Amino acid sequence: MSICLNWRLFLAESNTKRVIIVGIPGVGKTTVISRATEILRQKGHNTSVVVFGSLMFEESKGMKLKNRDEMRKLSVEEQRRLQEKVASRIATIRDDFVIIDTHLLINTDEGYYPGIPMHLLETIKPSNIIMIAADPQEVLNRRKQDESRKRDILPEIEVQNELNISKVLIACCSVVSGSPFLTIMNNNNEIDKAALTVANVLSGDTGAI
Repeated sequence: MSICLNWRLFLAESNTKRVIIVGIPGVGKTTVISRATEILRQKGHNTSVVVFGSLMFEESKGMKLKNRDEMRKLSVEEQRRLQEKVASRIATIRDDFVIIDTHLLINTDEGYYPGIPMHLLETIKPSNIIMIAADPQEVLNRRKQDESRKRDILPEIEVQNELNISKVLIACCSVVSGSPFLTIMNNNNEIDKAALTVANVLSGDTGAI
């Protein structure tokens, strides 16, 4: 309880909201974040976006990785070390809103590894945690159409399993951090609606949702 209280005092003093937005590959998370950021900036909020995986890839220089997706093959210990470096960098950003684009879980050779374990929450001190979700079949279709990344094409039941695990993890992150969490659906043709919901929740314009 004292940890959560201290985080709230820290956030009040810094006037910076660090918002973790998560979602399994294929839910359209990055697109929603991009549009929500545009809305927040139009409202006059100084907003920055950091892609956790991209920063981890930067920190992995020297490991001779060809792309971000190969990081999933690293040992849990190596991934943890990279995560800690990135979290420390994020904690220094002082914009009105700092949106962290990341994943709740990582499918490694050792099993599922949490994308934002407790030690990262303690460093980042999020004010909000938001999960972007979509129907499993839509997630699969988007993964198949995305040629820019080496996505795992899994059976629909496995995608549903990832969504179910994510729901449990985001609730756990909320309990540990003392931050409110919200799940926003991003089904086909609803990107603008999802982005507006994100922006309104963060800016306090909940009456406009």
